[in-house]
Amino acid sequence: PMSLPRTLILLLLPAAATAQASPYVALDDPRLPALEHLIAVGDVADPSPMIRPFRRADAVRVLDSAYANPETRDTALVSALRTSWQPDSGEATWSLLSRAGAQGYTEGRRDPLHRSGAGGVEPYLEVGMVGRWGNLLAVSRPAIERRLLDDPDWPGRKDLEVSGRLVDGYLSAQFRWLRLFYGQMDRNWGPVGLPGLGISNYGYSRPGLGLELGNDRFRLSAHAASLADATDSIGQVVHRYFFAHRVDARLHPRLRIGLWETVVLAGVDRNFDGRYRNPVTLLLLANQYGLGDQGNILMGLDLHWRAGRRLTLQGQFALDDLQYQDRSSPTRVPDRYGFTLAATGPLARRIGWRASYTQASSLAFRASNPFENLTDAGVGLGRNFASNDQLSVSASALVARHWLVTPELTLLRQGDATLNDPFPQGTARGDTPTLFIGTVERTWRAALGLSGQQGRLALRGNMGVHLIDNADHVSGRSRTRFVGQLTATLALGATGQF
Repeated sequence: PMSLPRTLILLLLPAAATAQASPYVALDDPRLPALEHLIAVGDVADPSPMIRPFRRADAVRVLDSAYANPETRDTALVSALRTSWQPDSGEATWSLLSRAGAQGYTEGRRDPLHRSGAGGVEPYLEVGMVGRWGNLLAVSRPAIERRLLDDPDWPGRKDLEVSGRLVDGYLSAQFRWLRLFYGQMDRNWGPVGLPGLGISNYGYSRPGLGLELGNDRFRLSAHAASLADATDSIGQVVHRYFFAHRVDARLHPRLRIGLWETVVLAGVDRNFDGRYRNPVTLLLLANQYGLGDQGNILMGLDLHWRAGRRLTLQGQFALDDLQYQDRSSPTRVPDRYGFTLAATGPLARRIGWRASYTQASSLAFRASNPFENLTDAGVGLGRNFASNDQLSVSASALVARHWLVTPELTLLRQGDATLNDPFPQGTARGDTPTLFIGTVERTWRAALGLSGQQGRLALRGNMGVHLIDNADHVSGRSRTRFVGQLTATLALGATGQF
């Protein structure tokens, strides 16, 4: 999406205004939940509100501030995380970290609330490699993961005895006001604990080109990627592309706002039009309110407010289409939207709490042209399910200094629809309810999460009991199920200088 000459120019910016490159904290890092706990209880400032991942350097920066603050409650945990993410002081360094262990699961899908796939216990192996040369960074983390064969959301081959994926793999050039990125890693835009409405790590990462410009007070970011091609009814190959950009601004030391847009472009002869990959454009004006071009655009607003001394409130709002003309038409498209409200704070000196409510309308993330659905290989780019709402409350506490325990209660109401269902046409569109299609399945979930790292041992998992009403969207059918996932690994690593 970005021409080679312009990319080289950016890479050759003067080094006088730069800082050393830093890897990103992966969303499956076993230490990340402990940091999220410290952020929830108010001990540590959020280094990147509503945007994950952030860099290790940003995590160390907020941990340093917390360690120097006399009001910080859990200085031992702050110190341990600072030490584990502290970068090597050399100008050109390398690190190697391998993890080997096993994954046990009752269903192959990673989403515990929409269970699917066979269960099992399978081996797991990954090798993480990082090379840093001043402002330049290379990261690669391939993994052997047989669980993929049981995951219905995995887009790769399932006829192999051994299956694997590239969990992280990217090149990054990082300067004082500018960061460039090419490669893949999991991302999430939105409150912690839920898939973001526009971008999430629900599916598996895909290669793309990223850009961040600015600082903590004002930042422009953009991300462009090619999606998996599809085939239409007469066998033609349909090319698909994805672009997202956002502006984040700190309006007050306690208040931040983010404005964002995402778009999926699709067509037999489609290319990645320059209007859509322009990071400072307004996508809506490049589409139906401007040149009348095709493309499914989702617009969003994020709010992050430190409402009290240790209370944080967050909101995310997304709009795909608002029927503002002729709302009484029998063929009108129901409003397509999604929103999330979340809050975090301390329950006691070292116990945090988190609460959230989220809702997605019946036809959210879908389009009348199915190739413009906000999906990649049939899996959501943000949310993977619409026609639902969810209320969750959880607590977090550190046990034995190393293990974070997270009890959770959730109610999910899920309509009988998927993102790959045909879009209703004609009067069927007007008859589609704004929320909840068909018989609503209700899932009451009581669960316990566990994560952490002690020495070479790392654990991450959760287990819960589901009480399901109208199971499988059949009225009156009830079911009780146990759902669990656990990954346990041992690590071996080394570091050095080139």
